Amino acid sequence: MANAIVEAIRLAVTRIPDDVVLTLREAYEREESEIARFNLENILKAIEIGKTESIPVCQDTGTLIFFIKAGVNSPFLGELEDAIIEATRRATEEVPLRPNAVDILTGRNSGDNTGRGVPVIHWEITEGDEIEVAVLPKGGGSENCSALAMLTPSEGWEGVKRFVVAHVKACGGKPCPPVILGIGVGGSADLSLKLAKKALLRRVGERHPNERIAGLEEEILGAVNSLGIGPMGMGGRTTALDVKIEVVHRHPASFPVGLVVQCWANRRAFLRIKPDGRVEVWQ
Repeated sequence: MANAIVEAIRLAVTRIPDDVVLTLREAYEREESEIARFNLENILKAIEIGKTESIPVCQDTGTLIFFIKAGVNSPFLGELEDAIIEATRRATEEVPLRPNAVDILTGRNSGDNTGRGVPVIHWEITEGDEIEVAVLPKGGGSENCSALAMLTPSEGWEGVKRFVVAHVKACGGKPCPPVILGIGVGGSADLSLKLAKKALLRRVGERHPNERIAGLEEEILGAVNSLGIGPMGMGGRTTALDVKIEVVHRHPASFPVGLVVQCWANRRAFLRIKPDGRVEVWQ
């Protein structure tokens, strides 16, 4: 099992998914600014080098985050966490990954991307006997632009839009745009941020199944791109490649909004563990 997780991590950090690459190419084709085209061209070159040479596309290979849908009848349920930690240590050496796990008290780097609370593992127990694992490497620069707003219910969706656009404007080039924005609305403060991060697993261009929310995704995307921040913050038409919104019910007195910003290197990979031990890995 650990072998398959290592390969999923390798795939995530060395190959940008095709939907992201296509959207970056489309942004390059419609861009009018020479500086923006230059930046997008270099991004696309880096993606191609990572793919052909099987090396990390970005030097910041991030904090590894795992979202797990675990079938309650899977025979591998009790082994999975240890396999993820072992795979993270191995991938640090074999891929390689930059060591990014620093002790909060001593400032010492563990050297293998593991430590107290990392890698980050989110569990969801489901019916059945299969396990699905999503791997999301999250870089530090874009993570630093994550934010939480506890809006009042009267502010509603207009408040969500104002908050997101203002925050992206304030961040400017820090998260290495063009970015992908994950937005979680409802629940509690912590749940809204978790939803926002989970939203990044959806393919670029994939709209929410609810028509109203899908329209809001497009509306916010247009507003963000009107800012003119552009690739790497140097101006241009494309500040964001996509906006993803996930929602849950909320308390009558609360309107939590979590915003997670992902850089252009929107890395992800998935694996499915069958009850007979077979494993499928894909993007």
